[in-house]
Amino acid sequence: MNWGYTWVGDTALVVGIKDKPVNVVRQFKLNQNYPNPFNPTTTISYSIAKSGKVRIDIYNLLGEKVAELVNKVQQPGDYQIKFDGSNLASGMYFYRISSQNFTQIKKMILFK
Repeated sequence: MNWGYTWVGDTALVVGIKDKPVNVVRQFKLNQNYPNPFNPTTTISYSIAKSGKVRIDIYNLLGEKVAELVNKVQQPGDYQIKFDGSNLASGMYFYRISSQNFTQIKKMILFK
C-alpha cells in the first residue's frame, strides 16, 4: 500500500529529515561511567532488555549504600543518568544495577 503524505505549514525551516534506525535492545548491560575518574559529575549508561523494575545504587568501599539513582519500572531501551558526587569524599565507589535476574557491578573513582 502506498501512503501519501501532505506537509501543512511553512517548509522554510525544514533542513532535512533522516530516518533513525530503531535500536532493539536484546540484553541487559551496564556500561562504564564516563568520565572516570570524575570530579564531581559522571554519566552512567545502561540498557534494559525487558520492562521491569530497575535499581541503580552507589556504594562506598565498606559496602554502604551512599546514593540511589534509579528505583522504578522502565521499558526496554538505552538510558543515561548523571551522578553528582560533590557531597562524597574522594575515593573508589561501586555502582550496581539490578533488574529481573540481572545484576552487574562496576567501579568508579571520584577524584577531587
